Amino acid sequence: MKKILFVGAEAMPFAATGGLGDVLGSLPAALAKEGSDVRVIMPLYGQVKEEWRAKMKTEAVFTVNLAWRQVYCGIKSLKKDGVIYYFVDNEYYFKRDALYGSFDDGERFAYFSMAVMEALVQLDFYPDVLHAHDWQAALSVVYLNCLYRDKVGYKDIRSVFTIHNIEYQGQYNFGILGDVFGLGFEQYELMDFGGCINLMKAAIVSADIVSTVSPRYAEEICTPSFGRGLDGILRQNRHKLCGILNGIDYQYYNPGQDAAIPVRYNWRTRAKKPENKLALQAALDLPARRDVPMLAVITRLVAHKGLDIMTEIFSKLIGESDIQLVVLGCGEASFEHYFTELARCFPDKVRVLLKYDRDLAKQIYAACDIFLMPSKSEPCGLSQMIASRYGAIPVVRETGGLYDSIKGYWEEGKKIHGNGFTFANYSGAELYERTNAAIALWRNEEKRDKLISKIMRTDFSWAAAARDYLSMYDQI
Repeated sequence: MKKILFVGAEAMPFAATGGLGDVLGSLPAALAKEGSDVRVIMPLYGQVKEEWRAKMKTEAVFTVNLAWRQVYCGIKSLKKDGVIYYFVDNEYYFKRDALYGSFDDGERFAYFSMAVMEALVQLDFYPDVLHAHDWQAALSVVYLNCLYRDKVGYKDIRSVFTIHNIEYQGQYNFGILGDVFGLGFEQYELMDFGGCINLMKAAIVSADIVSTVSPRYAEEICTPSFGRGLDGILRQNRHKLCGILNGIDYQYYNPGQDAAIPVRYNWRTRAKKPENKLALQAALDLPARRDVPMLAVITRLVAHKGLDIMTEIFSKLIGESDIQLVVLGCGEASFEHYFTELARCFPDKVRVLLKYDRDLAKQIYAACDIFLMPSKSEPCGLSQMIASRYGAIPVVRETGGLYDSIKGYWEEGKKIHGNGFTFANYSGAELYERTNAAIALWRNEEKRDKLISKIMRTDFSWAAAARDYLSMYDQI
């Protein structure tokens, strides 16, 4: 039985801000079903609800030495879906208003990584594979190799570092190398990238395997266009780089059992799906019509999510088409203003909800007919998979995990191929054309039903990904 320890800054349902939390909340359970001993360690944030805290037990209390600091650490645990979750308890570092964004994030996650190393002794648990995720956990791989490799129990631990989003690398001034990170001059070359500390770069070099969250993204980040400066380092380490497409939690995202949506359905009972559209139209005070295609956008309102090419086309698209559009998300002020004005100009067609709410998101997935996700870059993307699970036709740009998960629709006689509409270039014109193609197909009831049936049966579960991860672990 393989022993695997996931190290990450967030995990659903305890505390999460995005895709990383979804992965650490779902993938470990899928691996446990395959027979592995899987454990996850994360910070015990103030946001973790009392219902979970009540189920925790204290495993250890000890002191973590980080540079000149001697800091309290408690390890609490609970078991969920066959996985043991450990929580690093230190209120000074983790009882904050937000998971990230503090001035001392470097110190907070250095402490977390050092606590992980020390916890292995306290728990008497030495994994076969330590699997660290994103820059917040990067130092766990560095500490393993640089400070702990010669200690009893650590020498046979292999390491995997997964890049969920290369945009965020953990960059700091070298003045804190010793004072905050507890590393010495002998680690200077490892930590250095462009004259500053780069935690992601150090983990890439240190890990036995570097993975990303889709095969296409693994290729893309080796190029200057996507590598955010690290493409050269990644090309040097290409021999240990791989991409595995994420899945989604089929229990949490299940229209057949989802308590958050008004009317439940599955691919066999997909004829019930429009009832969710009527419910959302009523809730948002839109005209109640089954015969109008509802388009949806659920995203952070930032440029690299495709917002700039959406703003090129939406006024024309909505003005000339009998459609409805629902937007859920918040972000840059300019995009928030644009969509607010769009809703004002088209009061019977557009609704904009400048917030993020998971239950409301699921209601929109269940209601919408066409889901737009024209990202400029997208390491994996989960929204296109969730939309598919809920029977919405995805329109996506061919990048990262969008390319790997959604293939363009085409017909061969009576047979249909693909599971959505795709376009290659980052272009408002291409988005406009493919969106209109999706709308035209939706208006053909027979073709629409066949495509939605296929889309809803596309397997985006974690089962296949879990087997790929186990194969990757076998390599080391």
